[in-house]
Amino acid sequence: MNAVILEKPGSFRIASLDPMGRPGPNEAVVRVRRVGVCGTDLHAFRGRQPFFAYPRILGHELGVEILDAGPDDAGLKAGDRCAVEPYLYCGRCVACRRGKTNCCANLKVLGVHVDGGMREQLIIPTSHLHKSAALSFDQLALAEMLCIGMHALDRASLSPDDTLLVVGAGPIGLSVIEFARLAGVPVAVMDINEKRLDYCRNTLKIAHCLGASPDPAPQLRDCFQGELPTVVMDCTGNPQSMTNAFHYVAPGGKLVFVGLFTGEVTFDDPSFHRNEMTLLSTRNATRHDFKRVLPLMESGIIDVDRWVTHRIPYTGLAAQLPAWIESGVEFRKAIVEW
Repeated sequence: MNAVILEKPGSFRIASLDPMGRPGPNEAVVRVRRVGVCGTDLHAFRGRQPFFAYPRILGHELGVEILDAGPDDAGLKAGDRCAVEPYLYCGRCVACRRGKTNCCANLKVLGVHVDGGMREQLIIPTSHLHKSAALSFDQLALAEMLCIGMHALDRASLSPDDTLLVVGAGPIGLSVIEFARLAGVPVAVMDINEKRLDYCRNTLKIAHCLGASPDPAPQLRDCFQGELPTVVMDCTGNPQSMTNAFHYVAPGGKLVFVGLFTGEVTFDDPSFHRNEMTLLSTRNATRHDFKRVLPLMESGIIDVDRWVTHRIPYTGLAAQLPAWIESGVEFRKAIVEW
C-alpha cells in the first residue's frame, strides 16, 4: 500500500508499505478516504511542531471506511463510515483515571507521536472509531477539528454573562467560534489576515472583527460596552500573540491557550495577580466530545462543508503543500483524497 512520509522538514516522499494484517480483538482495519490538513501538519512540515520526530506519516483528521473488524467489534462492520479519534491513551495513568484521556501521561497521537493516516490503510482500535451513516468522508475527516473547538469551550466554562474574544480565525479558531455562537455569548474575532476576517464578517456574521493593531484594547472596549472581554481564547500558536493576549483580558477573567508553539510564554506577574486572571491550556479532545459533535454535524447545526477550500489527491501532496505555503495562499481547510 502507498503512504506519504514526511522524511524531514520540507521533504515528502511516497513509499510502498506492507499491507495491514488481520485486526485483533477490538481492532479494525480501515481504508483511509479523506485526510484533513491541520496546522499540526503545517508546523511539522516547517520543523516547528512540538512532540514530533522524523520521519513520520502525518494525518490525524481522518474519514475512513471499515474493511475488516475483529472480534468484540462494538457493532462495527465492513463498509461503515467513521471519524477517527486519533488519541491513543493508556487508560491507566492519573489523567486517564480522572477522565482526561486527552492528556494521558503516555499519549500517542496518530500522525504526531506515531504514524498517522496519510496511507491507504491502518489498524485502529474500535473504541476510537465513531460511525455515521449520514456524514460524508469529508465531514468525518473534519470532525476531530470541531472536537478540539468544543473541548476548548468546555475548558473555558463560559457563563451567560461572559464576553469572548477569539484570537486567530484559522480552522481551530473557527471551531471555537461555532460553539461559542451556540453557547449564545457575544463574540469578537481578532486576526492579522483580512481574508479570514472577511469570512468571519460576511459568512459567519460576526459583528466585531478586529485587524492587527499595536493596542487593540480601545477597539475591544468598543465591542463590549466599554469593557474588555471576560474570556480570551488564543488559537494562533504564535508566541507574540499569546504574550499580548494577557493584556486583553478583563479583571477576574480567563485566558485560554488553544494553540501551542515550541518555546516559552512570559507575562508580567503583578498584572497577572492584580487581575486575578485564570490561565488555562486546552489539548486535544475526548470521546465525549466526538459523541456530542457528530450529532450536531448530522443535524446540520454545524456545517463544515463551506470550510473546505482546497482539495488534492495524495499523489499531489508533496508538490502542492510547499507551493501553498510559499505562495501565502489562504486556505481554511485542505482535504487530501485517497
